[in-house]
Amino acid sequence: MRKKKKYNPNSPESVFKRLYGVKPYTFEKMMAILQKEYDELHKKGGSPPKLSVKDKLTIMLKYLREYRTMESIGADYGVSKSTICESIQWVENTLEKDGTFKLPGIKVLEEASEDIEIIVVDATESPIQRPKKGQKEYYSGKKNATQ
Repeated sequence: MRKKKKYNPNSPESVFKRLYGVKPYTFEKMMAILQKEYDELHKKGGSPPKLSVKDKLTIMLKYLREYRTMESIGADYGVSKSTICESIQWVENTLEKDGTFKLPGIKVLEEASEDIEIIVVDATESPIQRPKKGQKEYYSGKKNATQ
């Protein structure tokens, strides 16, 4: 009988998963897919990229994991918000196109949401002061300069 591994929250794998939201094996698998696509796109050469493939993957994972703004991430890497946005979209599209990593389709999400009850609270209402009936006879719409 095999012994079950004891969970160690300080193991490198656990720390990595807490930081990026994926295991190191999954990260490496994603890197291989992205690197293959990057090499295919840039086999004829071109200008050097602002961000490496690893940086782009790290940015996407941290963006999804930490809910940080693109401006904040861009400041960390010394690039603009648009570069961060393009990087995130490229990584997501490349991984989706490969088919290894897929999000569940809309049908799966709809089936799962049957038991979910949603309550929406509109907190934007505020009372508006309106003129009383009959005030129009006495109010010209202009402020009186002499008081």
